[in-house]
Amino acid sequence: MAETQPIWIKDPLSILADGAERGVVVRHGKIVELVGRGREAAAADAVIFDASAHVVLPGLINTHHHFYQTLTRALPAALDRELFPWLEALYPVWARLTPGSLELGVKVAMSELLLSGCTTTTDHHYVFPAGLEDAIDIEVEVARQLGMRVLLTRGSMNLSQRDGGLPPDSVVQDEDTILADSERVVSRHHQRGENAMVQIALAPCSPFSVTTSLMRKTAELADKLDVRLHTHLAETEDENRFCEDIYRCRPLDYLEQCGWLNSRTWLAHGVHFNSGEMVRLGRAGTTISHCACSNQVLASGCCPVCEMEEAGVGIGLGVDGSASNDGSNLMQEVRAAFLLQRARYGVNRVSHIDALRWATRGSAACVGRPELGEIAVGKAADLALFKPDELRFSGYGDPLAALVLCGAYRADRVMVGGHWTVIDGAIPGLDVTDLIRRHSAAARAMQTG
Repeated sequence: MAETQPIWIKDPLSILADGAERGVVVRHGKIVELVGRGREAAAADAVIFDASAHVVLPGLINTHHHFYQTLTRALPAALDRELFPWLEALYPVWARLTPGSLELGVKVAMSELLLSGCTTTTDHHYVFPAGLEDAIDIEVEVARQLGMRVLLTRGSMNLSQRDGGLPPDSVVQDEDTILADSERVVSRHHQRGENAMVQIALAPCSPFSVTTSLMRKTAELADKLDVRLHTHLAETEDENRFCEDIYRCRPLDYLEQCGWLNSRTWLAHGVHFNSGEMVRLGRAGTTISHCACSNQVLASGCCPVCEMEEAGVGIGLGVDGSASNDGSNLMQEVRAAFLLQRARYGVNRVSHIDALRWATRGSAACVGRPELGEIAVGKAADLALFKPDELRFSGYGDPLAALVLCGAYRADRVMVGGHWTVIDGAIPGLDVTDLIRRHSAAARAMQTG
């Protein structure tokens, strides 16, 4: 089949789009037609994909992750700890990252995401021990192999234990090195426009692991290069206390002082903002990545998503690191976010549609890609197709609701830019058994030193 030939994804069991009861037509990587009830596709030469057993969603978008952490899932030394002691237990292990182990960690994380219906993912890589200077380049190559859209953030830490920070000296870099490499990876890899597959953002790790100078200069560089900004903020009460002790202000005040409170920025977590801060975030156009599973595992608290949205703050979803979530499955994150926020706000304020919206249109706003996250004419042909045919779905009524309520976790088909990247629940050409074997060996070597 020629790439120019349109594809009619026909007669879906259900679809998250109005006026597309008979499916969608894609061509040249875009959605070119919604086929309504009782109609036929206008493209007479369209190749038909029978979607009568599938629920069709916009491709899910993951707005916060740490790919390398797949190498330290459920690590005994880090169990049952809150954020700061959890980090202290893991930093010495992460300091043993090598180019080979990182490549395997990235491939596992991205494959798991892709198989869960995720078509675009971010990553926040901020650990740069000696020998791992090309970490972002490694991530770019894996993304290209898998055919997934990425917004990779060039993370950084320059405030080590000897300076009063949390990370050991072996994983931090100096400011000049960080800024120079930030400019290098943007120049080399960042693509612009609606068809972009690889983009770069700049992402100092957190207020307690970078200096004020680096925060400010990174914001200036992002403005100069016209790329997005990302960091962790308001994740824990410990972070609030740290900022108040060191900077004499709350985290959001510090962020604003550093030139970050604007529409270029999206923040991970946002658990501990007060009502006034939420209004400021909304006015600035700064968005939030809600990481439900990680926040629960580390007992960090619960992001107040309804109050945030009422204040005009855009909400996306992130799986966060696989050492705090212990998974990289965005469809499961949708369910986790739904359950957590339903328990907080009740049945009248949070529905399964809200959770799906956070993972699609909400996440698209976080990554600055309005052409993603929605099934509509002119949008990117990024789609996730699920079959509700497992035992967990038996007896369902509403197929769309069943994906969230019954716990879908694996897509049957995934399309990125009009190309199938998952077929029959598998990534073509990927030997999963061999990947698990090599990744597990790398994890054991890193964990045991």
